[in-house]
Amino acid sequence: MLVAFALSHSHAPSHAQPTSYGEANSSRPWTTMIPTILLFLLALRVLPFVVSNPRSSAGSDPRHITITRRPNKARGLHGLAKAADDLRAKYKFATVRSKRKRGNTVDVPIINQDSDSSYVGAISIGTPPQEFHVVLDTGSSDLWVASSLCFQCPSRTPKFDPTKSSSFSSAGDELVTLQYGSGDVGGTLGQDTVSLAGFTVKQQTFLTADETTGGIFDGTTAGFLGLAFQSIAQTRAEPFWQALISNNLFNTPQMSFWLTRYLNDSSAQAAEPGGVLTLGGSNTTLYTGDIQFLDMPDSAIPSYWLLSLKNVTVQGNSIAIATGNSALAAIDTGTTLIGGPSADVRSIWAAVQGSHPMDGEMQGFYSFPCETEVQVSLSFGGNAWSINPVDMNLGTNGTTGNGDLCVGGIFDLTAASNAGGGGGNPNWIVGDTFLKNVYTVLRSDPPSVGFAQLSAAAGGTSGNESSSNPPVLSSPAASTPPSFTGPLATVLTITSTPGSGSPLATGSMSSPFPLK
Repeated sequence: MLVAFALSHSHAPSHAQPTSYGEANSSRPWTTMIPTILLFLLALRVLPFVVSNPRSSAGSDPRHITITRRPNKARGLHGLAKAADDLRAKYKFATVRSKRKRGNTVDVPIINQDSDSSYVGAISIGTPPQEFHVVLDTGSSDLWVASSLCFQCPSRTPKFDPTKSSSFSSAGDELVTLQYGSGDVGGTLGQDTVSLAGFTVKQQTFLTADETTGGIFDGTTAGFLGLAFQSIAQTRAEPFWQALISNNLFNTPQMSFWLTRYLNDSSAQAAEPGGVLTLGGSNTTLYTGDIQFLDMPDSAIPSYWLLSLKNVTVQGNSIAIATGNSALAAIDTGTTLIGGPSADVRSIWAAVQGSHPMDGEMQGFYSFPCETEVQVSLSFGGNAWSINPVDMNLGTNGTTGNGDLCVGGIFDLTAASNAGGGGGNPNWIVGDTFLKNVYTVLRSDPPSVGFAQLSAAAGGTSGNESSSNPPVLSSPAASTPPSFTGPLATVLTITSTPGSGSPLATGSMSSPFPLK
């Protein structure tokens, strides 16, 4: 079964986290099993457990999830400025709007997230299941959805009703606030059954949001599904994806993304195919060659999906950038942009003839002549991966005597402060401007990020992954997810029966994707 997806971007007391537990051994005598069964029954009352397919410790075959993309609707300069400031706020950098308010006490209007690009997917919560579209965000770690008690939420936003779920339980009455660049949400923590593409976690902790500020809600999107590590979860709950891995339900402890491009398609509709998220493996039809894995920098506790940016090439010339901790980059599906430190971004645009820094609310952005194809490639220690010039052009800034000027896809993340990243935060945020050009694999053990060249089916080109061969879509239509034919791979969901020593299959789903 394929679940249609559409990916945007998003302290509390500690709560019990999902953990795994053993099963009774059916070969033991009944009298010796009684203590084990009693412990098992007790565990059912206090521990979350996971339902998935009937594979043992080897885990489940990977699930491939189609993604739907929401377009940048009339983004304009105000929308770009807000997107940049939202990203600064998300990673705890000073914002341009806050700097202006301190100096001029100027109120900056909030702009709806419809102006940003985002990719979202469908999950279900509760018994019976209530379905919601949530932002898939590798730059955060919390799961939350709008609550039926959220009277500030837009009327068209789907809302979770705890009273209609027989499996819902409260996890405390204390108000918890989650802070995002585009706004805050507040509410209380609960636990319920959460499912994604056939994987199910029972008693998953999440926030039911009944308060909101800013423009964090957009259309029919109801919340966020954080896909980074637990250490940065503001709810302190184990993220959904980590609960699945903790219970050995993946063939390999990884998830993979292919993201489509409609930036250059003026006829794009309100919802377009956004690509594929694969859980527990990779989709061999979407990339060619090997996946080049790079270990994350040494850290006692993983937080964001981090790599060190080693080299940047602009118009064929290597650009000197900061090294060490100053080169740490977060791989973030929840933002459309690439943000970096002031000196490095200034050096990048200095290599583009005719480029100029922008000011006002667009402080941190650079404009360049629209007829210029900006060729940029990034290397994190392995291959140099090229960015399609289309993704480097965010649209027209205005006209001058020299012709049209366009806004560049790499902006100054630290424009509103003299300080760089700190407290474990990265100095670079690498979002969809880059990620649309590669097949991305996130692996938790060992913590690493892998990239591969896109296949022809995913809009890539033949050749190697070097900067001289950027993966380019032959046409907007190439962004449509490829069709697959042939036998379906059947996957069964399971649940453990206390004392049985074996799983009980309870349902099925199918995937037409080649599994790896």
